Parts: sequence; structure tokens; C-alpha cells
Amino acid sequence: MARTVRVILQQPVAVLNRPTNAGMYGLRQQGGVLVLGTIMLAAAALMLVRYHAVGQMAAHKIGQDHALDAAAYSGAIVQARSLNTLGYVNRAHVGHQIAMAHLVTLGAWALWGGNKAAQLASGNPPAHVITMFFGPEHGQAYLAAARAAGFQAKAGSGGDLARAYTDHDAVIRTVLVGVQHDIVRTLPSARERAIRQILHEQYPEVATTDFNLSISHDNWHGFLERTSGHNTLRSLVLDAAAMYRFLDPRNHTASNTWMVDGRCPALRHQLRRRGHTTLNEAGVWSAVDTESFHALRSNRWIGCYYREYAMGWGWIPASQAEPMGEPHVDDPPVNFSAQDFWRWVSESTQWNIHSGTDNPLANSFANAQKPHWQGGGLPAVYDVANQADQQGLKFALTLKLPGPESLTVTSHSAARTFFARPNLREDGRHERPNLFRPYWQAGLIPYPVMPGTPPGQGAP
Repeated sequence: MARTVRVILQQPVAVLNRPTNAGMYGLRQQGGVLVLGTIMLAAAALMLVRYHAVGQMAAHKIGQDHALDAAAYSGAIVQARSLNTLGYVNRAHVGHQIAMAHLVTLGAWALWGGNKAAQLASGNPPAHVITMFFGPEHGQAYLAAARAAGFQAKAGSGGDLARAYTDHDAVIRTVLVGVQHDIVRTLPSARERAIRQILHEQYPEVATTDFNLSISHDNWHGFLERTSGHNTLRSLVLDAAAMYRFLDPRNHTASNTWMVDGRCPALRHQLRRRGHTTLNEAGVWSAVDTESFHALRSNRWIGCYYREYAMGWGWIPASQAEPMGEPHVDDPPVNFSAQDFWRWVSESTQWNIHSGTDNPLANSFANAQKPHWQGGGLPAVYDVANQADQQGLKFALTLKLPGPESLTVTSHSAARTFFARPNLREDGRHERPNLFRPYWQAGLIPYPVMPGTPPGQGAP
């Protein structure tokens, strides 16, 4: 074994250095790793460049989406403010109508008080008679009418109250109605201006008119409708008027406490106060106020009857042509010195003077002296159409802007304006969207808004 090892160690060095086939193959492969590495580095660089481009595109897309969402929300805010403003205008209509109802009532009271002062001054009837039959409170009230002397001028056709009434009606016709028309007419354009302004603030290098922006799925057309004031507005006005005691019916009857005539022991002298404020079918206010002393009389021809002494009267009609709904005659006599009251009533009227409850003579004087106030009645107002989408006023936006590497980036967004009460109704009932309560809010919604609905835009 030792000898064998020795023989191997004694081999010439040249033999050990002889190239083998494996070594020759390795020499032929020198530089291959460098080529592969270069290719891999180039691919990695390309991937890095593309990754950077994709990142830029994603960042641009996210920013554009956020900008469009902000613009859509701003457009919905414009819609909400417009609808809420219409709601406030409708409520202003109610407020003006209530003010006009008070003015009409004040007018009738002024006429009534002024005429009552004139009757007091003439002693027809005397104040002490009213005090004797009906007590000191009624007598003092009659005497207090002296301070209303000349009030008829305030309620006349050119008086202060009549002018104030006309001013309210002018505000309704020229201001409130005009504001409503302008809001409805300009809402789409105002909404688009707000949207483009928000986009311009995000992209100041682009003019507001240069954005490639489209509005679709817009249900504004037909969302509102102009309705007669005799519908919802009338009911709201009457509900509001019911809250004011000054506008309540003014009907009171006082009687003396002792028997007046043996022929009719159950009947008494009466002091009748009558008055009411009404909104007629045309939507115009009117008010009438009368007061009369009905003295119990009797004779052998007609028995017991009431002889009326008109103490005060006033009527503000809805129009000069409006007939008085109370019992009256068109041309009453100023006094009855030439003819008995009961005989004139029997020959000229259909009045019940035996057991009546009205003041027909005072009504007749009020009708003969009625002034003329200018008023146009309840105006037409805007409200949510019955066929409108109960989910609210919706629209969608599409924005196209140039992005990185000259690519066009497209974004979509959608928003709506919806009606939501801040709390439930006291009666627990559901309240449909309307323009009489300013409860409109704004929010974003998923895109698309209403699949299958053709784009549309316009005012109702």
C-alpha cells in the first residue's frame, strides 16, 4: 500500500496540470452570470419605473375621486339650501297671511269702535241704559268706546291699516313669489357652478368652464310642482290662525236678570256682540264686527219682539263684490222716527225679531259703509310633486382629467338631497317630503344612482 502511494506522488507535475474536459467547459461559460444579472437589473428597473407610474396614477385617481366627491356633496348642499329656502319662503307666506288676517280684524274693530263712539256720543242708546240692564262692566266698556272716535279713517280704503294690508300683499306678490321662481329656475345652474368651483379649488390650473364634467341621472325635472295656494298653504294658514285668540269668533250675548214683559216672561233684553274673521274660497281675508242692544218690546199686533239699537258695526269684505253672509238689507233707514221698527221689518225684510240671534240692522250699516282693501288672495307655491322620488333629489357626476403619462383619468360620484325630520312627529305619523318644513339635508350615495334612468336636467 505504501509503495502505491509513493508511485502516485512521483508523477510529473505536468500530468497534474493537464486540462480536463470539465475545466474547458468552465472556461467557455465565463461572463454568463453578468449578462443574466444585467437582464435582471433591467427588469427590476423597469418594474420600479412602472411601479412608480402606477403609484402616481393611483394617487392621481384617489385625489380626483376625493375632489369629485367634495364637488358632488357641495352640489347636494346647494340643492338642500335651495329647498330649505323654498320652505322658509312658504312659511313666510303663512306669516304674511296671519299678519293680513290680524290687519283685517283690526280694520273691522276700528270701524266698529269708531261707529260705537259715534253712537255713544249721540246717546243712541244711552250709556246708563246699558249699565242698568247689563251691569257696570258693559257700561264701562261702552263708555270706553269714546277713545275710538275717528278710528273709521284708519280702516278706510286709504287708511293706515288698509295700506299696511296692501304692503303685505305686495311683498307676497313681488318678493316672495319672485324669490321662489328664481330659486326653481336657477337651481341646476347654481348647483353646477358650485360643483365646478370646488373642482377649480382643487385644480386651480384648470378654469371652471374647462372641466370635462357631465351630470347624469338627474331627477330634478318634475321633482317640484307649482300648486294652488288653496291646497296645502290654505290648511297651514288656517291651522296657524287657530293659534291666535284675536282671530277667534267674537260672539257673546248678555241678558238682564229680571222679567221685562208679562206676555213673554222668559225673554230678556239682550246685548249681542257678534264678529268673526274668515278666509273665503278665493283665499282672501274678511272680518265683520257688530254690537247691538236688543230691547224687548211687545204690542197687540205681533206680540213680543226685539227692537234693535245698533251700537257698533264694521266690515272689511274680501272684495267689493262679496255679498255679506249675515242677515241685512242694502239700504237701511238712518232712524225710525217716521216708521215703527217692527212695521219696517215686517214690510222690508225677512228678519226674525222674535227670537233671532243676529244683529241684522248693524250688519246693514256695516254693509252700507264697507271700505275696499286691495288683496290678491293666497298665492301659488312650490311643493314636492306627488310622483317625485321619495328618496330625494339625486344626481351623478362623471369627471375626466388628464393624468400621468398623458392618460385620461375618469372618476364618478353621486349625491342626493333628502328630507329628514330631526325628531318624530308628535302624532307618530310619517311625513312625506315637502317644502313647508326646512328639513332637507345632503349626502353622498353610491354610483350609479338610478340604473336604467336616462340622464335629464331642467327645471319643473
